[in-house]
Amino acid sequence: MESAEIYERLTPIFQDVFDRDDLVPHAALSAADVEEWDSLSHIRLVVAIEQALNIRFTIGELSSLKNVGQMVDLIRGKL
Repeated sequence: MESAEIYERLTPIFQDVFDRDDLVPHAALSAADVEEWDSLSHIRLVVAIEQALNIRFTIGELSSLKNVGQMVDLIRGKL
């Protein structure tokens, strides 16, 4: 799966988790850019992504991520 397709799949997940129809994930996006992105919403986001893409993240993988671009790279490696 290409990065563009992953971003397409992530967009409705981000919009649902953060309840923002205007939120479009991009490579540089991070938790600091989204006011609603707290620890609980982060967990909801991770679970939603895992379920939608049928993948699993480890705690070590998640703790090293700095932005959505790194998450997409990680997802590409799992698909």
